[in-house]
Amino acid sequence: MIGRIAGRLEYRAGDHVLIDVRGVGYLVYVSDRTMAGLPGVGEGVALYTDLLVREDLLQLFGFPTMLEKEWHRLLMTVQGVGAKAAMAIASALGVDGVARAIAMGDARAIQAAQGVGPKLAQRVILELKAKAPALMMVQAGPATVADADDVVVEPVKVAPRSPAPAGPSRGAATADALSALANLGYSPVDAAGAVATVAAADPGAETGALIRAALKLLAPK
Repeated sequence: MIGRIAGRLEYRAGDHVLIDVRGVGYLVYVSDRTMAGLPGVGEGVALYTDLLVREDLLQLFGFPTMLEKEWHRLLMTVQGVGAKAAMAIASALGVDGVARAIAMGDARAIQAAQGVGPKLAQRVILELKAKAPALMMVQAGPATVADADDVVVEPVKVAPRSPAPAGPSRGAATADALSALANLGYSPVDAAGAVATVAAADPGAETGALIRAALKLLAPK
């Protein structure tokens, strides 16, 4: 299994790139969102990868963060969702958007992905509603980003990254709120739906505010 590659970006096409790793070229398929964030040709690049193996085909799909890779793998567990459809969904919504759509049962949002019809979108919601909260909990900290700083292929020179700002991330607040609601006895599905609704209405809400607002939504009517 090829889980990560780092090298020099040799070529960019509509849906894939060619990365040279010490003389070996790897063809990697990426989403529009990922493509937009890649450096220019000749520069250092690193991607987490997932290898799709079929009888007559081997394809590498690339992701800038481990979290995006895990969402891609989860989406592919849905019947009828292949690698490219999973990538289209994540590209259209971003991982936060996918999590929110599943938690809120918003099939219409999933349909925003190219090639995803209403029946498939509904299937994504139904099959992942119970699985998504576990992956949402993984978002407690910053997503691990594939780092190109260790590329050794000359003449690539990659500028060092600026330190990340201190302070809790939105993912941490969401995960802490989900954990607190679970400790109070709420099911992961109900908790995820309530927290997603609150986070969508107030993206800057901290953990305490998320919990209080979610409890109001979960209170018996």
